[in-house]
Amino acid sequence: MDPRQSRGYRNRNPGNIEHNAANRWQGLDQPPIESAPPGGRARFARFVAPEYGIRALAMLLTTYQDRHGLRTIRGIISRWAPGSENDTEAYIAAVARRMDRHPRGELDLHRFDDLRPLVEAIIVHELGGNPYGRATIDAGLRLAGVVPGGREAVTRNGTARAAAGTAAAGVGGVAAA
Repeated sequence: MDPRQSRGYRNRNPGNIEHNAANRWQGLDQPPIESAPPGGRARFARFVAPEYGIRALAMLLTTYQDRHGLRTIRGIISRWAPGSENDTEAYIAAVARRMDRHPRGELDLHRFDDLRPLVEAIIVHELGGNPYGRATIDAGLRLAGVVPGGREAVTRNGTARAAAGTAAAGVGGVAAA
C-alpha cells in the first residue's frame, strides 16, 4: 500500500489521532476531510501541515510518559492502540522491531533519540509506510519542543543549557495556538 493513499496522510495526521473538540492542537484544520456521518462528527483530526500532525503525535506520546508513567514500547502502544480496536501485540512487535528495542525497555520520550524512532515507527504502522522525509519529522518534533541533544543542548562555548521548549507545551496534548 502506498502511504500517500492513506487517510492519515490525506488528513496530515500520521498518527491517526482521533478528533476531540477539547484538544485545541496547534495547526488543527477544520473540518476533517472524512465527512461526518449524519448528525455526527468526523472521527479523525485534520492538520494544516504534516509537521503539526507529527507534533500532536509527539505531544500525546510524551503525555503518556509524563502523566501516565508509560515508559516502554509495550506500555505506550497498549494505550495508543488498545486491543478493542487493534492487534496490539502485533503493533508492539512491529514498533519494537523497527526501533530495534526490547518492548519492555525504558524510553525517555523527552530525548530526541528515543522519541524520533518511536514516532517514525508509529507513522510506518499507521500509514503502511513513511511518506515523510527526515526534515518533516524533525520539524514536527521541534514544534513539540524535542530537539537533537535531548534535555540539554550545548552552547557554542561548550556549556550545557536547557534546550528551548523540551518540556511538553500544553496539558494532555492540548496546546494553545
